[in-house]
Parts: sequence; structure tokens; C-alpha cells
Amino acid sequence: MNDSTAAKNRRRFLTGGVAAGLASGTIVSLAGQTAGAAGATPNSLSLMGLQPDGAPADDSGYTPGILAEGVQRVVFVSGQGPEDYDADMETQIRQTFTRIGKVLDAAGATFENIVILRSFFVHLARDLPAYRKVRKEFLKQPYPASTAVGTTELAIPGLMIEIEAVAVL
Repeated sequence: MNDSTAAKNRRRFLTGGVAAGLASGTIVSLAGQTAGAAGATPNSLSLMGLQPDGAPADDSGYTPGILAEGVQRVVFVSGQGPEDYDADMETQIRQTFTRIGKVLDAAGATFENIVILRSFFVHLARDLPAYRKVRKEFLKQPYPASTAVGTTELAIPGLMIEIEAVAVL
């Protein structure tokens, strides 16, 4: 995809989001102010796990899809990593989730508000089992949708795991 096509796709996405917000009576502005429809209840969020036939089961700490209704606000958590790059991987993953929790808290959200996680690993095969174990300490059903990606390196030298999240309130 060239830069021009990517820019058009971003504009189309943003225009569609604004149109959907207008249609639902809720608009989230770039300044962080939320304008809700008359009678809308803040934080009235319903999450439902989607488990269609043929989709993987959620016993691994994720759900194939999440339907979020009544969304008032969306929190995008940039990729977070651990404090101690020399710690064992389980500790690094816990530290990373703790940092995500701090960002969520600043927005008035909790781990229960997360609808998707994207995790990036330098050693995917080695570290994925530890990740699957630790994320269940922070998340509960319906688990958020989740993607795990193996990569050769991350933006910060020495970083072996990075996790980003999207939460809705």
C-alpha cells in the first residue's frame, strides 16, 4: 500500500468513526471531552464474547471476538514494556501488564475494559506460554480479543516484549 492509499484509508476510517458517533449520539473529541446523547448513562458498557463455530476456544486467555455496546469512550494504550529487561520473562510480562494498568487507571478504566490486546515478542515460541499464563492473572472472561506477533526486534534495544491495548468505557 502506498502512502497516498494509506492516507485515504485513514481519512475514510476517521470519517466513518465520526459518522458513527453522530448516528449514535456520542462523539469522542480529540481534546478528550465526551459529548453524549441526551439520557446516555456514562460507563454503560456491555461486553459479550463472540464464539462462532470454527473459531478457537477462549481457554487460552482470549476470545475470538468481543461485541462492545454502549461505548462512551475509547482508550488506546501505546505499546508498553517491562521495567527490568534482565528479569525472567514472567516477571517482564507482569511488569508490562502493570504499566498498562497505570495507563488504564489514568483514564478511569480497568483491565475489564480491555477489548483487544496486541503483543509483540522477539522470542515468540519461547515466551508465548509465559504470556498466556500471566495474562490470565490480569484478565477475566470474556477475555479480550488478542493477537500475538513474533518480530526480529522492537523499537527499544533489549526489549523482548511489548503489549498494546484498546479499552472501551
